[in-house]
Amino acid sequence: MRIELEKRPQVSKLFGLLSPLLALALALIAGIIMFAVMGKDPVEALDAFFVEPLLEVWSLHELAIKAGPLILIAVGLCLCYRSNNWNIGAEGQFTMGAIAGSFIPIVFTDWHSPVILPLMLIAGAVGGALYAAIPALLKAHFNTNEILTSLMLVYIAQLFLDWLSRGPWRDPQGHNFPQSIDFPPEAVLPAIWEDSGRAHWGIVFAVVAAILAWFIMKYTLKGFEISVLGQSARAGRFAGFSSRKMVWFAFLVSGALSGLAGISEVSGSIGHLQPAISPGYGFTAIIVAFLARLNPLGAILSGLVLALTYLGGEAAQLSPGISAKAASVFQGLLLFFVLSCDTLIYYKIRVVWSRVRGGAA
Repeated sequence: MRIELEKRPQVSKLFGLLSPLLALALALIAGIIMFAVMGKDPVEALDAFFVEPLLEVWSLHELAIKAGPLILIAVGLCLCYRSNNWNIGAEGQFTMGAIAGSFIPIVFTDWHSPVILPLMLIAGAVGGALYAAIPALLKAHFNTNEILTSLMLVYIAQLFLDWLSRGPWRDPQGHNFPQSIDFPPEAVLPAIWEDSGRAHWGIVFAVVAAILAWFIMKYTLKGFEISVLGQSARAGRFAGFSSRKMVWFAFLVSGALSGLAGISEVSGSIGHLQPAISPGYGFTAIIVAFLARLNPLGAILSGLVLALTYLGGEAAQLSPGISAKAASVFQGLLLFFVLSCDTLIYYKIRVVWSRVRGGAA
């Protein structure tokens, strides 16, 4: 006996649209079981995760802060994945963007100018794009597996950041804490509504990027090229499109957006460089992209949902006393159910008995 996946001749449009909602519902059911097994009240835990963070204005600002990098990274990943290029290293590009953008206020400490912040944002995007160029080069010219190369580069970036924060970029007046100097006011991304909370312009960058990416995919030749090459490289070659150029385009755009998210996080939320600047935004953005069904506009909504799990995870540590790791487990469950639902929509499970009977005879 063996179990096979057989592609369905026709895919239900209704279930295709409902798949993310079904995955979310299944993840909630699994979460209830998980909290019950942990000995916690599931109702209280879910309330802490998904309701409490939405009741206060300041917590909505915090939600926007966490959603900004997730959406920005996920938009780039949507373009990348739709072109059939699998960038798993957004976390590393996020880190390298933060390092590249932080170079200006940390090294040129005596320079005070209004152009510092724009230069930091540009440097962050360029830093992320250059780091993404490494797996693009290896895939386009040496046919390496971009999943492995981009993933391994994440750990190099994190160790490089750790070395900088504890070594040459450590603040000599920082009481031996492993962090850089605090950025001067002209290097800090300003808050949008300072009177009510600390949400900064990173969320605006994310929404604008999502709209632009959606427009590109919907109305431009480049969007058509991404779709064609993503569905069939052979068909793309007949249409005159280059798979190699698409590899470069997809990785550079994705890396630039991840790098922009990195410098926005450091200059807007943290205010200095330190060994840990991300709770895993680059990896969680993969869930955001798939939950959005690789639609840049959908990434806005799914980014807010995943940001809610981060914020809810912090709240759940205070009231029901649930570990912060529970939020990561919940995110993993969500990705599992998203991919499972998609698989069952496109394929049906078939149990094959014939060869077993033949072998026995």
